Amino acid sequence: MSQQLANRFREVVLDGKWVSNTNFKDQLENLPFEKVIKRKGSLNSIAVLSQHIHYYIAGVKNVLEGGTLDIKDAYSFDFPPMETQVQWETFLNKLWADAEAFALLVEQLPNSKLAESFVDKRYGTYQRNIDGIIEHCYYHLGQIVLIKKMLSEKER
Repeated sequence: MSQQLANRFREVVLDGKWVSNTNFKDQLENLPFEKVIKRKGSLNSIAVLSQHIHYYIAGVKNVLEGGTLDIKDAYSFDFPPMETQVQWETFLNKLWADAEAFALLVEQLPNSKLAESFVDKRYGTYQRNIDGIIEHCYYHLGQIVLIKKMLSEKER
């Protein structure tokens, strides 16, 4: 089961096409920086949505590494503005590295650990939290795909 969860996570973030015919890496690499930071109406930018996803991946990864759960929903969209292509590329490298490290940690979890409470009983089990990360990624991947389409239509 741990291996399956890790594979599902990799699929949405790094290299899959089965569920949505795309993944974060496909959608974000080689994207013009102007589109990364552009807002469409009241929607978040692609940069902010990407940072939001990374915030949760990094936060849960910290727990899987034996650390504490330090993330809070209230801060999950609070990021300094992305101002340069170099900042964007540096961020993407961090996202890909943390995503792969997260997947490796998940696949190393004993299956019995998946049924244990995650940090605190009120947060549910490890499996529920890992499934939640995967579902959360798909939700925001869909938003990014739609925002990219909206930004492209404006150019026509």
